[in-house]
Parts: sequence; structure tokens; C-alpha cells
Amino acid sequence: MTISPTDFASLLCSRLCHDLLSPVGALNNGLELLADENDPEMRARCLELLAESARASANKLKFFRLAFGAAGGFGDTVDTREAQAAIEGLFGDNHRVSIGWMVEDPQLPKQVIKVLLNLALIGGDALVRGGQLDIGAEARDGMVEIVVRADGPRIVLDQELRGALTGDTGDAPVTPRAAAAYLVHQLVAQGGGDLQVSPPDAPVLLFGAAFKLA
Repeated sequence: MTISPTDFASLLCSRLCHDLLSPVGALNNGLELLADENDPEMRARCLELLAESARASANKLKFFRLAFGAAGGFGDTVDTREAQAAIEGLFGDNHRVSIGWMVEDPQLPKQVIKVLLNLALIGGDALVRGGQLDIGAEARDGMVEIVVRADGPRIVLDQELRGALTGDTGDAPVTPRAAAAYLVHQLVAQGGGDLQVSPPDAPVLLFGAAFKLA
């Protein structure tokens, strides 16, 4: 599974546009409704919906900057409180996913934060009916271990994402939907590490990654 940097950038842009289309489209629809609405109660409701859509868009952008971009400054590490806030902002508004944060290190290298955030994104998305998302990480002796656990009434991780995480995609091309999983696989591989995914029939979804710090 090898993708050129240009192709991966295209995959990533397609993924970001897809995820932002819904809240940005809701903003546009809300503005159109507001322009034609004269009832005070309905206008107030339109403003509430606009505020919700704007908040969702901002939270997604903050998360994507940290998970995919160069957010966190130009140093080698990122404040883990930023990562926690990004995850809680992404999933907090829908009240479907509860976050358990078990990261004691005040700072972690950027590649670690990216692996952690993208595994959390995949795990949270797999909780199609909501549930509990627990995230843990520990760095010591030049190594880092990351564990993400998703538990809920219905968990869906399709084979494309599973294959992209483990590098077992065969001849199938990587699609924008699997861009986050591919990024995780590449970062862990670059650290000479290993990524484990719980079996499809397991009662919970569990990701475990261990790799060397750069």
C-alpha cells in the first residue's frame, strides 16, 4: 500500500470537504430561511440552528488542523490539552459519545498526537448509535503506547478502514474515507511500530499502537 504525497493530499482534501459539507450547508440553508422568515419565534430558532452549525464547523476545523495539519506551533511537541479539547469539541455537541481521557503526559510529539486523534476519530465514527470512547497514551524510554477503546450498542468498522489501518488493502485503492486510517498506518510504520485492531466479532472496538518516538 503505497500512495504518492500528491495523491494522499488529494484524498485528505476530499475527506475534509466531505466532513465540512454538512455543517456549512446547514449554515447556508439557515441563512436562506432567516431571510424569508418574519415570525419572531421562527427567527430565533433559525438563529439557534445557525449557531449550532457554526460551532460544529469550527470544532471540525480545529480538530482537522491538529489531526492532519501543522497546528500546535512549529515545535516538536503539542500540549495534550489541545488534543483533548479537539476530541471533546468534535464529539461533545452531539451528546452521543462520552469521552474518557487517560493521558497524563502534558505534552507529546506531533506524530503521536496525530495517531491518537485519528484513531479517536475512527473509533468515534464507529459508534453509530453512540457510546463510550476511551483514549489513553503513555510515552517512556523512547517509545509510546496508544490505546483507543470504543464501546456501544452498535459498532461498525468496515473492511476498508480495517485494511488501511493494518496495511492489508490488497489491490484495492485507498479512498478519501480511509485517509485517516492510512495516515495512522504510515505514522506508526515510520516509527518502526505495530498497530493492532480487535477482531470484527469482538464486543468492543480496540486499537493499540506502539512505536518509537522520533
